[in-house]
Amino acid sequence: MKKYKFAIEIGGAYTKIYVKDFGIVLCEPTMVAAEANANGYEIIAFGQKAKLLMGKTSENVEIFSPIVNGKVSNYQYLKELLKYFFDKLEIRKKGENIVALVNCAISQQDKTVLKNLLNEVGFREVGLVPTVICSCIGAGKNISSTKTNMVINIGGANTDIAVINMNSIIKGATLGLGGKAVDVALTNSIAFNHGIVLGLGVSENLKMEIGSLYNNDTLNMEVTGVDVETKIPKSYIISSNDLLPILEPFYDEIVRSADVTITSLPPEISTDIINNGVLFVGGMSNITGLDHYLKREFKYPFKILPDAENVSILGAGKLLDDPELLSIILQNF
Repeated sequence: MKKYKFAIEIGGAYTKIYVKDFGIVLCEPTMVAAEANANGYEIIAFGQKAKLLMGKTSENVEIFSPIVNGKVSNYQYLKELLKYFFDKLEIRKKGENIVALVNCAISQQDKTVLKNLLNEVGFREVGLVPTVICSCIGAGKNISSTKTNMVINIGGANTDIAVINMNSIIKGATLGLGGKAVDVALTNSIAFNHGIVLGLGVSENLKMEIGSLYNNDTLNMEVTGVDVETKIPKSYIISSNDLLPILEPFYDEIVRSADVTITSLPPEISTDIINNGVLFVGGMSNITGLDHYLKREFKYPFKILPDAENVSILGAGKLLDDPELLSIILQNF
């Protein structure tokens, strides 16, 4: 039975690394900054350093994530980014095995790409485990049971909706909805409605600081962007109510998709889900007022897990301590 020492979650927003017996040892933005020159592009920063450069560089510097909608969009840059992370941690990779968390709708081709990439980073064996299964384990659920669990993982790039029974996904879907899409929508909405262009990093901060699903929330935040007409810096106070028309449709679509999933299930499984409740995890489960919103819009019992953004990688850590269960999950996926 193969033993795995490392687990990695390469999200559209953040990458997290877990080491057996140590816990989470890294959580940094999945970002690369590259500068154009005569020979093409040269990488100038990774991770948190790259994110800090957003909006502060010349036009010939691009700052981006090499993961788009849960897929590897730039193989070479992602490989260099992961090498940077592991070198930073001074981790010896040669001969070691790693578990990588993936969305439940990943294609066979994308599985092969990710495995090859991590092999080239230096790992011997790469095991792929659905993020939602790790979420269940992290939440303390017995996934080997005949009782069915349902997880909705709202991440940076995607939202995974999955029904889990006896160590495998019996029904799952990946939606192209995540926190980064919200950041873009907020940026576009504020530019259109208020005449000020914000950087995506500013929009992300707005979402995290004053984003709310309460209709009467009075939170507000002063931001600085560029005036659409004059092109000069401009400050503006944005309120939670300015963000609500963007946030509500985002969660409406997730609720609609979850409802479609549940109503398509046999009655016995639906009964399990009603008895156990639906687990909400992922960074976008932290938005203020989500509990209030779900009580109004969601038909089923639910639980928003504390530390929602770390539940999945912590569940992967538990799997590292249970090689037998990990082996079963790898065979089923």
